[in-house]
Amino acid sequence: MMDLRDFSNITPEFRRLAKICEQNDTIDPELYTRHEVKRGLRDLDGRGVLTGLTEISTINAYRNIDGELTPIEGELFYRGINIKDLVNGFTSEDRFGYEEAVYLLLFGNLPNKTELDDFTNLLGSYRRLPKDFVRDVVLKAASKDVMNSMARSILTLSSYDRNTDNLSIANVLRQSIELIANFPAIAVYSYLAYRHYDLGRGLYIHKQKPELSTAENILRLLRIDKHYTDTEAKTLDLALVLHAEHGGGNNSTFTTHVVTSSGTDTYSSVAASLCSLKGPKHGGANIKVKLMFDDLKAHIKNWEDEGAIRDYLSDILDKKAFDKTGLIYGMGHAVYSLSDPRAQLFEKFVKKLSVEKHKEDEYHLYQNVARLAQEVICDKRKIYKGVSPNIDFYSGFVYTTLGLPDELFTPLFATARIAGWSAHRIEELINANKIIRPAYMSVAPNKEYTPLSLR
Repeated sequence: MMDLRDFSNITPEFRRLAKICEQNDTIDPELYTRHEVKRGLRDLDGRGVLTGLTEISTINAYRNIDGELTPIEGELFYRGINIKDLVNGFTSEDRFGYEEAVYLLLFGNLPNKTELDDFTNLLGSYRRLPKDFVRDVVLKAASKDVMNSMARSILTLSSYDRNTDNLSIANVLRQSIELIANFPAIAVYSYLAYRHYDLGRGLYIHKQKPELSTAENILRLLRIDKHYTDTEAKTLDLALVLHAEHGGGNNSTFTTHVVTSSGTDTYSSVAASLCSLKGPKHGGANIKVKLMFDDLKAHIKNWEDEGAIRDYLSDILDKKAFDKTGLIYGMGHAVYSLSDPRAQLFEKFVKKLSVEKHKEDEYHLYQNVARLAQEVICDKRKIYKGVSPNIDFYSGFVYTTLGLPDELFTPLFATARIAGWSAHRIEELINANKIIRPAYMSVAPNKEYTPLSLR
């Protein structure tokens, strides 16, 4: 007898039923053109369809010059502050920046010294999960899919909140700050549970320290000896800042707006956005870059052989290499054209980290791939506007160099992006007060009902 608890069991019956779905659910692609449907909510020129307004962040990839949209070097602003100025500000003072970025995104202004200290202390005071939560929730039903484990934990946290459904801004802000403070622990503990129960390795649970930054707490929780260098922590901190927010139109943040507009609670909204982020077309892209480089290194032993690298990248585009999708992961972006400002900022720290970790050769490999990939893509795809590395191109290398496991790549993205989601949720609650409900046109023909005996 089939074990009904085996959810992975795809029987021939399910394959037969799946074919029926494919036969009856396939829509003629020509209908999308005829009815001017913006597939993916994008215009034919690739720009997103306008579905809302926001003051939280701005992305510029084009500028109107003499009446024509002209590609420009990418620009990203958090609440009107250029991301380059924000990063240069805290790095030039040799301090951590993620907490400052969170404050800026939530409240709309840069904090002064007292405001930043008070906010950092507030976050620190919430860096604790409910009593026995780790034992009773996180360590139960461990999964290699850390994002799913996190979503379960977040939804369960609603059971510990007496004001789950209170949508006052003060209460939502309190819930958001608690989640921002505890995402590092939820992510790392979820991974450690998988590491112990599925991989059979030792289990250790360190507590967060309120006085440490988000980046420091992540490394402290993950490492058995709790040790990390200043360069490691500040590189991870920069990654968190650069991933904290990216406009209202990205898939997970749009999910935040859609789900929030229904009037649901904060925990449900965050869990929905988390599930959106985990997809390989969104937050899961960084692991794809890492796996692509693993495959490249397995096929090319001499990392200085530009001809071999070029041939490998050409094979990827021809769907002959790696995962046969025809995509060079980490190259290009749905919004940016000439450059991704986040990648440009990150690259400087990547070099510094590679020197500390004695991985200069691998850093140069990434540099060569970035340069050669642009040439190969422009040649084979006839794209002349320029294709540059995006933030995902370097993040996998950084996480690997920091000794972070593959399973935590996307959860760390979520740990950063909870700041942006929280800001957008509050903005939606304050301004919209109308459920988001786009139109779908039915193209199904009407049918006569046939009695069961005559079918």
